[in-house]
Amino acid sequence: MEPRRHDFPSRDALAQALADAVAARLAAAVEARGAAFIALSGGTTPARFLAALARRDLDWGKVTVTLVDERFVPPSSPRSNAALVATNLMTGKAAAARFLPLYQEAGSVEEAAALAGDALRPLPWPLDVAVLGMGADGHTASFFPDALNLAALLDPASPRDLLPVHAPGAGEPRLTLTLARIVEARFLALHIEGADKQATLARALGGAALPIAAVIEAARRPVDIYWAP
Repeated sequence: MEPRRHDFPSRDALAQALADAVAARLAAAVEARGAAFIALSGGTTPARFLAALARRDLDWGKVTVTLVDERFVPPSSPRSNAALVATNLMTGKAAAARFLPLYQEAGSVEEAAALAGDALRPLPWPLDVAVLGMGADGHTASFFPDALNLAALLDPASPRDLLPVHAPGAGEPRLTLTLARIVEARFLALHIEGADKQATLARALGGAALPIAAVIEAARRPVDIYWAP
């Protein structure tokens, strides 16, 4: 399905526009169903967007926030996606939102994935909003090209909400929502910045067998791509 492009002259402009789009969809979900459910990505790119979203006037107490993926590290780690969301989004009125992390204290990432999966299962799927990032290698979520279970991660018919990931390129074990859950989102955005990410995306849209291409192809609705230089 052909994605929709939204290009901006600056990263600040992108952050504000994406925050507006996400807030509108969360508000519509609360109005329609009494609750909203969003999955967010980590890394360095989302900080401006998360800070902008935190300032939007929403009924935050009816919003559940989780992560698209997470490193198998505690929230005290500087590499924790949960810490990024806590610092940049869960402030002011947005602190009233319910945050469900993926990391669980466990002896292995497999045990942590089982515990997190149990916590995720009762939530109001499908996601109202999922905001993805992308690496220069074409990975999104924790769908690394060298993931040992990449086929299972990208299975559009998977019954699993969450899976563990072992990939040499990931740096440490990870937990990730499956493609099957991500592509069901009522609003699916890809937030990327810089010329290198633009070039990787062009490769994916041109037919390269990259994980982000699999997500765009399997999405139930057109993916909204937000880019700034």
